[in-house]
Order: sequence, then structure tokens, then C-alpha cells
Amino acid sequence: MRWPFPDTSIAAPADHLEPPNQKACRYHAVLLSRGPSPRPARFATAAASLWRAPRTPLAVAVAIAFWLTTVGNVALWRKVYVIDPTASGVAVEFGVACVLFATHVALLAPLAWGRAIKPVGMAAVLAAAIAQHFMLRFGVVIDAGLMGNTFSTNATEARDVLGATFALDLAAVAALPIVWLWQVPIVRGKPLRDAGRRLAVAVLALVVAAGLVAAMFRVLAPMVRNHLELRYLPNPISPLLSAAKAATRSAARRQPVHVTATAGAGLGSRAAAAAAAKPPLVVLVVGETARADHFGLNGYARDTTPELAARGVVSFPAVYSCGTHTAASVPCMFSPLGKAAYKPDAPETGNLLDVVQAAGMAVLWVDNQAGCKDVCDRVPNASTKDLAGSPEAARLCSDGECLDEALLLGLDRRIAALPEAARRNGVLVVLHQMGSHGPAYSRRSPQAFKRFQPECTTLVLGECTHEGLVNAYDNSIAYTDHVLASTIDWLRSQSAAWAPAMLYVSDHGESLGEYGVFLHGLPDVIAPEVQKHVPMVAWLGDAIAARDHIDLACVARERSRRLSHDNLYHSVMGLLDVVSPTYRADLDVFAPCREPAAAGKR
Repeated sequence: MRWPFPDTSIAAPADHLEPPNQKACRYHAVLLSRGPSPRPARFATAAASLWRAPRTPLAVAVAIAFWLTTVGNVALWRKVYVIDPTASGVAVEFGVACVLFATHVALLAPLAWGRAIKPVGMAAVLAAAIAQHFMLRFGVVIDAGLMGNTFSTNATEARDVLGATFALDLAAVAALPIVWLWQVPIVRGKPLRDAGRRLAVAVLALVVAAGLVAAMFRVLAPMVRNHLELRYLPNPISPLLSAAKAATRSAARRQPVHVTATAGAGLGSRAAAAAAAKPPLVVLVVGETARADHFGLNGYARDTTPELAARGVVSFPAVYSCGTHTAASVPCMFSPLGKAAYKPDAPETGNLLDVVQAAGMAVLWVDNQAGCKDVCDRVPNASTKDLAGSPEAARLCSDGECLDEALLLGLDRRIAALPEAARRNGVLVVLHQMGSHGPAYSRRSPQAFKRFQPECTTLVLGECTHEGLVNAYDNSIAYTDHVLASTIDWLRSQSAAWAPAMLYVSDHGESLGEYGVFLHGLPDVIAPEVQKHVPMVAWLGDAIAARDHIDLACVARERSRRLSHDNLYHSVMGLLDVVSPTYRADLDVFAPCREPAAAGKR
């Protein structure tokens, strides 16, 4: 009998010494004593050895670069494949992968200093995992504007956006490389020689990347030009650059403010004459994430705005935002500069609130969101969080956030606390809504306003049916309709002492899964119209319309012309009759409907 494997420690029994049955028993006994076949054991031993094998810092950097290029850039590879799924497209995808791999190596090689490569690698894969979660789950790209908005997000908003899948997505990308980096032994060489190697590898990688880009330029240039979102998908390079740019802007905004827009601000003749009788009380409601095409007032198939329709408001159906996220839009819409001239990292020139306050009127900002983005820093401001624990807020506030009706709670007291001399000239109140802030649309409306069913309640929007997602969003719009109608009713109750008016405009729109994109915040050049087309609604009380000689029928006739956030500053200034060199009548939506004699008295 031939022994199935050679082993000098165990002699094969001679055929003439043992019967066949005894030989078989001895054979199986030996097999059992030796355990299973050695091939899987050898493979497991080799894998374990490879996993724990000592590595040089450069080798670790190359391994991390490969992981980032492949596992950390699924969003990029999916997008490139969708653009061109043919064989030539796959070839382009492979070429782009080589460019990205070389770029990652060039960036990581200079940082491969001994054990320092471990925290560097961990940070890189963790950043890639976080960015890819949002890219894949919500279809967003991460530019400086979105990163700036992220920096100003509060804990409640962060909880809504992260959702239950966040940890799973992080583990899928970052768990394996982080565990490997934690345990892998690092081989240290001679410092001078290692520095030369790092430099040589970085330079070589840059040369390779540049050469590949040059070779593929005729293909890549038109692809990127036609699909600008590709510029923001390389991960984690683009998110980290965007974070650095956003941090620079934030640091610039923290510098001492030199307000210049207030120079020459004062009250016009209409405001001065009317102050002794009924000063103006204008409530400006800053909406959140509302789409113009989901307002029943603008022709939406669903009647999402029945209460506003019953109150004789004027809706402006063609209004476009300054930006696609709050941190960009809110400072811009209050600035006298307009979208074309406004720069988030430019020196502060002052805003609408500064000018109105400098003219002698009282100003108040009440927030139900993640802050005013520096707009209200120099005027009295409050938050719905101030109401925490009060009996009147118990039905509207829970889990660290309030429904928007809380903005009206105690508003009389807040106004009464403003300086009396300024109140006699008029008051501008800004209410900053939570509105339709996603992805937790179902949390933005109380049960009484959930008229559209079934409603999606998950934070993972890709798991919602389109019908359920739209239902949840429309319910939030229906609740905004109720909040605005309640604001008008409150203003009417103030008519004995004030000349009231309300102006509502959303800061930006929202994507609800169109083209696989959710939420908002795409760069302006590639953002779909639904992220920029916003609702704007005006209600003027009889007293303020008479004081300003505004023909409301004319306002209704003129409502369909194309407008933007650029009109907000000048329209509010005109409504309050605040005189300033920064005021432009051509951007005041009420100016064409104001009697010439009244307009000339400014």
C-alpha cells in the first residue's frame, strides 16, 4: 500500500506484516492524528503572516493609496461608469483609477515618517468613509460650501443626517484598513535614506499622474466639462480640500467686522410721518428647504397652501436663491451686494439688519434652526431653545428641537423688550424656520398636518418609495402654510398699534430623488433647478399698503417676473422706507406698484 503523504517519522506498515483491515485502521488513525489536510492550514498561515508582516512606512502608504483608490471611491467609479458604460468607458475608468492611485501615493509618501503613517492612514480612510457615506446615500458632492454648512450644523441636524446606516458605511470602508494599521509592525530605516526614498516616490508618482492626464486629456477634458460633478468626487482629496477652504472662510469671517453699509442710513419721509401714528411691523420669515413647485399657490397639483390662499397673499412664482445651502444663501440674501458680488470670504460690509438698526428702527432675529450664519450678530437675537422647559412650549418642543409654531410663542414679549425709542420708528422681526429641513421630513410636521399618506419616516432616503418621500415633504410644506397663516393672523391682531406686513422666502430648495440626488448643497453650476427655485410670499396689511401707497392689484399683476434673493434686501428697505445709498429701486419688488409721488419722497 502506498502512503498518501511522505512522513519520515511514521513508517508505512509492510504488507506482509499486517492484514489489510489492520493497515486501513492504522492509515486512518495516522490521518486523524495529523488533523485536516495541510493545504488550508498553509494558506491560513500564509495569510496571517502576510497580515502581520513588518512593513516600511512607504509600503504602508502605497497600500493605503490602493485602498482609497478602490474601496474609497465607489461613488466616482459608479459615476464614470454611468457616463460611459462601454468598453472604452471602462478603459477610461481604469486610466482615471491609475491617475488617482498615483496622486494618493504622491500625497501620502511625504507623510510616511515611521509610525506617523499609522494615524495619517487612519485619518485618510476615515475621511473617505464619511464622505462616501453622503455621496452614495444622498447623491451629493462635497464642495467648500457644503463643508461650511456642515461646520455650522447643530447636534440635532447632524443626528437627522447621519442615520442608522452611517456606522455600517463607515465600517465597510474604514474598519479593515484601520485594524490592519493598528497591528502592523513598522520597519524603521536610516532617516536620511528614507527621506530620499519618500521624495523620489512622491516625485515619480506625480510624474506618472501628470503623464497619464496628458495622455488622456482629449478624453478627460470634455468628460469633466460636461459633468462638472466629477471635480468633486475624488475621495478623500476633494472633501479634504473643501474642508480646508471652508475653514479658511470661517476664519476670515471671525476677523473684526468693519460695517460700511450703514453709512447714510436713515428714515424716509413716509416712515418719519407715520411713526407717530402706526409704525411699521414687518415680519420677514426665512424658510428652509422649500421648493417653489411644491406650493399650491404656484400651481402645484396638490393644495399644500390652502390657509395662505384664504388670506389674500401674493405669491411670486419665479424666485431663485443665492445658493443651495443655508450657510451660502442666508448671508447672501441679507447682503446689499447681490449674488454676483457677494463673496463668503470677503470682508464684511454689513447687511439688511445692520442698516435697518442704524436707521433707527428696532430689529429682532428669532431662530428655530442652526443659527443665523453671522447675520444677526450685531442685533438683538433669540432662539426657540430659550423656551425649553416652559409650559407653553411643551406641546411644540421635544428631543432638542421645536416645531415652527414655537417662533410665535412670546413674540409680543420679545418685541416689548426692544429699545422703546427704536420701536417707535418701526420693527423688523426675522423668523428663521426649521421648515422642511431634511432628511427627517416627517419630523417637520405634527400629526394634524400629515394629510398625505403613506409618509416615509426613515432617514435613509434611498430606501423610501418616491411617493412616501414626496408625501413626507409635502406634509412639511402644508405645515409651513399653517405657520405662515398663523403669523399673518398674529400680525392682524397687532393692527391697532402697528402697520403690519409679512414677507416669506426660502433660503434654497431641495432634491427629492430626481436623477438619484437627495437633499441640497450641490455647487451652483451643477445644482438642479429644484435646489435653486424657491417660494416667496407677501402679505401687506391695509395700513402699510396705504402708508407706502402700494397698489396691491399691481403687485399681483407683476408677480410673475423673474426675481431672486437679490430683491429681498431692497424690497424690505422700501417697505420700511429706510433711506440708504445701498438701496436700489429697480430691485424693490414693490417699487413698480408704488405711486410716483410716494416713491419720489424717499
